[in-house]
Amino acid sequence: MKLERKHAFVLLAIAAWNVITYLRFIKALVDTEDRPTGYYVAHTVLIIVNLLIAALLGTWGVRAYKASKTAQNSPV
Repeated sequence: MKLERKHAFVLLAIAAWNVITYLRFIKALVDTEDRPTGYYVAHTVLIIVNLLIAALLGTWGVRAYKASKTAQNSPV
């Protein structure tokens, strides 16, 4: 499957959405008090995993964008 510019934008949008929502989630977690340690551990793992997924999707989005740009400029 050849990734096009629209695919790159979708990947970048999902990555940005994950970062924005999980940064907000971090703030909410920091503001939370009187929870068991397991609560903090579980939510911290969720945050880390989702930010790693965002980084991966962002990387794929940038690569897809660059590839689509190169393919668009190359003579056929």
